[in-house]
Amino acid sequence: MKRLRPARLTIRARLTLVYGGLFLLAGLLLLGVTYVLVSHQLRSGGATFDTAHPEISGTGQPTVPLPPADHIDSGLSVNQTIVGQVTDDALQTLLTQGGIGLAVVGTAAVAFGWLIAGRLLQPLHRVTETARRISDAPAADRSLHERIALDGPNDEIKQLADTFDVMLERLDHAFDGQRRFIANASHELRTPLTLNRALLEVAVHRPAASPDVRQLGETLLEINTRHGRLIDGLLLLARSERDVAERSLVDLADIVDHVAAQVPPGTVTVHTRPGEAETTGNAVLLERLVQNLVENGVRHNIPEDGWVEVASDTRPDGSAVLVVSNTGPVVPRYEVPHLFEPFRRLDTDRLSSTSPGAGLGLSIVQAIARAHGGNVHAEPRDGGGLRVTVTLPTTRTPTWPDRQP
Repeated sequence: MKRLRPARLTIRARLTLVYGGLFLLAGLLLLGVTYVLVSHQLRSGGATFDTAHPEISGTGQPTVPLPPADHIDSGLSVNQTIVGQVTDDALQTLLTQGGIGLAVVGTAAVAFGWLIAGRLLQPLHRVTETARRISDAPAADRSLHERIALDGPNDEIKQLADTFDVMLERLDHAFDGQRRFIANASHELRTPLTLNRALLEVAVHRPAASPDVRQLGETLLEINTRHGRLIDGLLLLARSERDVAERSLVDLADIVDHVAAQVPPGTVTVHTRPGEAETTGNAVLLERLVQNLVENGVRHNIPEDGWVEVASDTRPDGSAVLVVSNTGPVVPRYEVPHLFEPFRRLDTDRLSSTSPGAGLGLSIVQAIARAHGGNVHAEPRDGGGLRVTVTLPTTRTPTWPDRQP
């Protein structure tokens, strides 16, 4: 059983306690030293009488003649009692008033220490806020362009911020280089594939081609087509992982109707419930998002009586939502997050020769959604299949009640 750790104070609270504790300790020491000095002065500074020379006081100055000795002893006893009471009262007042003053000033010192600690930790809050914005972004790899750029003296906090900026810059360059490599490699591979396809078609369709040559050619053409889909998927994935620069108003309901009308008839039935769901973005990419989800639902379905349902709607917070549900094999819940990884399928990690897809469908969906500032969530359906929900932001703020698709 996991043991619960006690909650620890924040750095600001600990610094405040240190400031306040040191101030109170110094105040207590000062009050104690003052008490000892005042007590010693009061108890040793009383008047004395010289009975041998009654006309001279203890200070050497002439005084009024003293009464008889027995009267003097009685008066001295009363005087010492009064002086002792006054001394005790003075010391008690010193402790009481000094303690009250120390408590008031200590409270003010703690409050002042809290403010000073917050001021000193403000640069750290700036570092934390920048790191939180990057980590909370829908696509953290596209938020790496942010920098802290902390001003001030070259102290430990500024060195920490500068080191964090250098790390962000290197990560940003690494992700940009990766995307450029995928795009450039995909472009370079399309040319030889196109050339191979042309040569294979010429060889297959020659009148003198034997049946074996034609069968081999058809197989190679099918492999070539599959590799072409893979390259196109990589190009689209690299394109989708960049921010959408040009945006226009798009209604997901129109895209749902258009994509559903292009699905060829078969054993899988496609149901649509298009509701108004306006967002801003690239219409071509958003259409590819819906198309990938529908094709994925049709491809990974049951042979008979299978169905795919596509619905769009707008939620009260103004976000446009697209929900694609389908029947199919049972998907373990722990496998769902891995389905959005490139080349990852259920029960297999890499491409297989018998698989009709390129293994990039859901990866492209996630990349397009993140490029538009949205997110994708998938969950397995009871009885088999998936339910994929895509949420996209919009500039509209509707006032109608919640309508879940």
